[in-house]
Amino acid sequence: MVAALACGALLAPVGAARAEPDRTTRTEQAPPSAATAERLASTGAHAVAASATQTEDDTPLEVEIDSLTPSYVPEKGTVSVGGTVTNRSDETFTGINLHAFIGDAPITSVAELAAERKRDPADFVGERITVPGSFDTVDALAPGESTRFQLEVTRSQLGVSEPGVYWFGVHALGDSDVPRDQVADGRARTFLPLVPGKDVDAVPTALVIPVRHLIRHAADGSVEDVEGWAQTLGEGGLLRAQVDFGASAGSQPVSWLVDPAVIDTVTALTEGNLPRSLDDTPPATEGQDGGSSGPGAGASAPASGDGSSAPGDGDATGEPEIPVNEATQPGLDWLERFGAAVEGNEVLGVPYGDLDVSGAAAHQPTAYQRARVRTGDTLEPWGFPMSRAVGPPAGYLSTPAYRMLRRDGTILVSDRSFRGPAPASARVAGRQVTVTSSAAALGGPGPNDPLATIPLRQQVLAEAALRALSPDPEPLVVLLPSSWHPDGGTGFFSGLEVPWVRLTTVAGATSAAGPGPDVDPHDLNYPTRQAVRALDAANFTSAARLRRLGQLLQQVLVRNDEVGSSVRDESLTGLSYSDRNFPNAARATTDRSSLWISEQLGSIRVQAPRAVTLSSTSGKFSATVVNGLDHPVRVRIKSIADAPLEISETEPLDIPAKGRVSVLLEATTEQLGVHNVQLLVTTENGAPLGSSDTLPIRSNQVSNVIWLILGTGVALLFGAIAVRLVRRIRAARS
Repeated sequence: MVAALACGALLAPVGAARAEPDRTTRTEQAPPSAATAERLASTGAHAVAASATQTEDDTPLEVEIDSLTPSYVPEKGTVSVGGTVTNRSDETFTGINLHAFIGDAPITSVAELAAERKRDPADFVGERITVPGSFDTVDALAPGESTRFQLEVTRSQLGVSEPGVYWFGVHALGDSDVPRDQVADGRARTFLPLVPGKDVDAVPTALVIPVRHLIRHAADGSVEDVEGWAQTLGEGGLLRAQVDFGASAGSQPVSWLVDPAVIDTVTALTEGNLPRSLDDTPPATEGQDGGSSGPGAGASAPASGDGSSAPGDGDATGEPEIPVNEATQPGLDWLERFGAAVEGNEVLGVPYGDLDVSGAAAHQPTAYQRARVRTGDTLEPWGFPMSRAVGPPAGYLSTPAYRMLRRDGTILVSDRSFRGPAPASARVAGRQVTVTSSAAALGGPGPNDPLATIPLRQQVLAEAALRALSPDPEPLVVLLPSSWHPDGGTGFFSGLEVPWVRLTTVAGATSAAGPGPDVDPHDLNYPTRQAVRALDAANFTSAARLRRLGQLLQQVLVRNDEVGSSVRDESLTGLSYSDRNFPNAARATTDRSSLWISEQLGSIRVQAPRAVTLSSTSGKFSATVVNGLDHPVRVRIKSIADAPLEISETEPLDIPAKGRVSVLLEATTEQLGVHNVQLLVTTENGAPLGSSDTLPIRSNQVSNVIWLILGTGVALLFGAIAVRLVRRIRAARS
């Protein structure tokens, strides 16, 4: 033992690193000696770091693993682990030794793995390997400074033999103002599977990459936050990193969970991010019928370095250039990369706009039907086949949501939805459900970023290994988090090329799992927090109002047949799972668009005369409809009058842009007095547009009874006169 330690000390740089105790000493959890504790307390330095329950923020050195080859315990050879060590204290560390460690006992079940993942970073989970030549050293590390390390441990030094999953990682120990003790000054941890090469069936494993993003529109329908979209689509951005990660799979299958609204939004950005158009719909061209090679295929390159196009400029064919913004080029690049990465892989399309399915089930099931139909069965503009799916980010669905869903789509829910052990698949309310692993999606254990490439890969690999070692192996489906920002796909998929993992699609994993048990949706878990966060009725009412206004605008614009569908799509993007975080902002955005459309419809006005007097039982009067839009419209005039006054219906009125048309209306009544009439502008089908005018109509007509009485009176009067004349004549003759 002494010789080994001395040899280790000689191998380290003189005055910089020192050999650590033999690996049989459990140095991670063992508290410092009384003398060491007293010394640390007297100096005040690293007092927290000396604690046996230190957390991520307690350690002065941050250790991160970014390479691990192979990704499992090999039958022979070495395990190479590399990464970085960073000094995040305000003291200089010297003589830093970086040692691999491995657990003594294997983890043998998925449930145990999930529990172990939650272990406090300061807990003892494995013994250091201190054999000379197995560790790396760093002479000195100043505050804020980082450097790389590389370790290699042989199969015999690992010293494990039982199948299962082992804790594995790296400890860093060094000197600062306080001499080193047995407590690590920095640590990184992950899992390392050991699976015998024989008699183990490969576990069908599906990785699902989400493509979903918060979408906001300005009042005029253009996409908001262009700068933010440019960042997420550009190099280093979230959506770009996810696509690049998927592309790194190469020929290995992955599944994509796609919100088609994201593709449409990126396409809109590459095509100038124009406001919603009320112009005449152009005739279909070859490119619009599918002849173009992809989104933005006809877009012109930026005319200048400032990212703008000069007004009135055009290309050599005389066509106007598409306005350029800062998201134009990142969007074009992203669409090209996305199309290449998705081609040949399984594509699952969520309800358009990434609809909050449980919220829709509670408040507006028809919104789900519209969003589902809008998604369709093809991912445009590439024409890739797409299966309709539901995959809530948190993995939960309410009981009404299960009953609302169609039976012919893919439904992904988390294993946390089940109150007991979760099956790989199940039938819930008659719907086939595929169960995803929540633990694998959460990534590796602390203290490092659990969703960094290596921790996430090892977590997936560990769970697959434990399933492979179980008596009845079940498929593994991992829905990666929507907010996951891959730090690079290098080594991820190559590390999954092991005998016990067979990458497949969600459809393949579901088929391998079989139908599963029948489960009553009331027996599933739908946390109160999820119910509270679901979008409420106000958001769905706001979106429905915007959609109806878009339909009205569509109906009056005689030469535009696209604005209604455009507004419908916009209304759906305001009902997404992402909007759960900002429900009031989503509703305000939708309401602003509704106000904009209402103002356009309100510019089509009706002007009535100040008053009308009827001299008989009926009469005609004129009203004028004024079109304030720069586009021709078709409308009707609808009247609401006090009974028994009746106003004749009108034929549809075609009014030119910025024009006006007068129309004759006929009023009929048999009752004397003043009648109030309201004239409204409506669509051809009679839906009010918002503009109205009122007028009084006075009726001076006399009824037949009155004329009879007057006639009788006149007849009696003239009869009496005639009688008197006759009498006078007779009297005169006599």
